[in-house]
Amino acid sequence: MEDLLTITQITKSLGVSTRMLRYYEHIGLLESRRVEGYAYRVYDDQAAARLKQIIILRKLRVPLKQIALLLSDDGAVNAIELFMQNIHELDDEITSLSTIRDILQALVDRLRESASVRIGDHLLSDKRIMSLVAPLSLNQFALKEADETLSKLTDRDVRIIYLPPMTVAACQSDHDEGNEGYCGQEIAKFLFENDMFSLKPDMRSFGFNIFIENNIPETGKASPCWEQWVSIPEDIEVPEPLFKRRFLGGLYAAHMIKMGGWDDWNKLGEWAKISELYEFDWNPRCEPDQAYRGKRYEPEKGFMDPSLEEYLNYYSNTQNPAFNSAHMQLDLLLPIKEKS
Repeated sequence: MEDLLTITQITKSLGVSTRMLRYYEHIGLLESRRVEGYAYRVYDDQAAARLKQIIILRKLRVPLKQIALLLSDDGAVNAIELFMQNIHELDDEITSLSTIRDILQALVDRLRESASVRIGDHLLSDKRIMSLVAPLSLNQFALKEADETLSKLTDRDVRIIYLPPMTVAACQSDHDEGNEGYCGQEIAKFLFENDMFSLKPDMRSFGFNIFIENNIPETGKASPCWEQWVSIPEDIEVPEPLFKRRFLGGLYAAHMIKMGGWDDWNKLGEWAKISELYEFDWNPRCEPDQAYRGKRYEPEKGFMDPSLEEYLNYYSNTQNPAFNSAHMQLDLLLPIKEKS
């Protein structure tokens, strides 16, 4: 085990998030391994070196699809072709940005020459200015403007849903111990062993980050852990390491993503901040006598909020041995309430 790294060790040493690391595994860019006598996945020197290569290429703005091709091909020809393609795109971008800078400087110079020059009536009709702008592609600006618009969620992108109360079988894992993979395996084992697909065909599954009291190191900063739920009949017994919870339900803002689209959490949060009808609701959504193992901290203290991620089509996907989790769809679920 000396040459092997846990998920926490490799993410901290290379400065990437655990979610991004798991996404790279989902899409086949990176592989972890299992060691006999140790229940959780680890990363060897080869995986660490490959992750360093991925990080370098991402910082050079190489798309993930290109990275997959580059790392699967030992030849230099394809690499040269892909890098030259990116260089040409950067050259075009640099030229456009340089031209735009020159034009803006020319506008500033003209305005400084005469305070009576009006930007709309005179300056933007100037033949010299128009000749400088003519070679620029409007598509570049339109695409940038579209990107800025698409980076925000509107009311059309967010569904308001009510999650009903339900009994769930829950599983937790700490940051070093496989996280979502471990919880997913334990819950799937429980489902198959208890024929839950027949007993609960309307099952739903959720996951979320938590902070557990006994996982706070001497620094006083808690490390996030993972908890996953699957809805079950109320009278079903739940074996360890699973435990039973009663979820109280409530109102949520829902936004669907494909596996890996975690940046949309920020977009959903921004939507809630400016919504005219709804606001965040941080009230507990589990029964008080079934508090989280350890302690669930309030967001105003800088800890995790009670948001959920729902694995869509969970009933079908779990029973399909060929299902690729990289294609999974999820709902990001933000707890909300109507504004008074």
